[in-house]
Amino acid sequence: MAKDRTLAVAVVQARARPFDTPGAVARVVELTAEAAAQGAKLVLFPEAYVGGYPWGLAFGTAVGGRTPAGRRAWEAYHAGAVQVPGPEVDRMAEAARAAGAHVAVGIVERDATYSGGTLFCTLLYLGPDGRVLGKHRKLKPTAQERIIWGEGDGSTLPVVEAGGAKVGGLICWENYMPLARMAMYGKGVEVYLAPTADARPRWQGTLQHIALEGRCFVLGCNQYVTRDMYPEDLELRHELEAWPEALCRGGSAIYDPAGECLAGPIWDQEGILFAELDLGAVARGKFDFDVTGHYARPDVFRFEVNERPQRPVDYGAVPLSPDPSSD
Repeated sequence: MAKDRTLAVAVVQARARPFDTPGAVARVVELTAEAAAQGAKLVLFPEAYVGGYPWGLAFGTAVGGRTPAGRRAWEAYHAGAVQVPGPEVDRMAEAARAAGAHVAVGIVERDATYSGGTLFCTLLYLGPDGRVLGKHRKLKPTAQERIIWGEGDGSTLPVVEAGGAKVGGLICWENYMPLARMAMYGKGVEVYLAPTADARPRWQGTLQHIALEGRCFVLGCNQYVTRDMYPEDLELRHELEAWPEALCRGGSAIYDPAGECLAGPIWDQEGILFAELDLGAVARGKFDFDVTGHYARPDVFRFEVNERPQRPVDYGAVPLSPDPSSD
């Protein structure tokens, strides 16, 4: 008989901390410890939790125009983003080490390699040894997100091992990209992370579909956000007036490879979901459907993933003309 494999997981539906990166980092530290005290060995936080998902804000933009107030609000948002590596990441990594758990947390990442001007929506993987194990930058920001975040490339599609399970995932509406999902399935993901900002009840159908399609566990994670959580002195606070008081109701949930809901969804409050995952269910599910195995038809369909970094500036290029000093 196959040896039982289990993984205790926690999905944290945290209260938002918009424009308060120190406060968000502090909550990651506190809630990681709280989840680990309940036995969790893998802890997931929502999309853009550290740095903030700015529900309801347009940053003073319109087609063909930007306002000075919008630029000032963007400056504040940019200042709240974090670099990898950086002190905020170090503090969260230490929390993962102290908890003896893998932690995946959504951050707003400020580019530290080139200009420092571009932000990315990033899922950061931290190990129980306090190391950064990898990161995934969102490939395609959606709608108004495109004014605040750049696009990641295929070099950040990691799958990491946590408690003997292969763990990876995509962010929010990337999960509507069939080929992006296929890229993750091809890496043998067993625990699929789907942090999001989508609080529509029908998002549950998306999580369930991924579980059935990938024959994997799916951890959906969102924030709980209301308008009064924004700073009183936010210059663009008037942009929130057209939105309901509850900007994001949450909807975090955990699904198994048969599409059954193991925990959640949680609505209209902060909270933590726990589940003990029977990893053998992944193999049992693939008995009759394996999307990148016996259900694939490589003779008919071909899919390639470009995982090379797409560098805007390459300082290792061959000079265009010989260096005269080398003669």
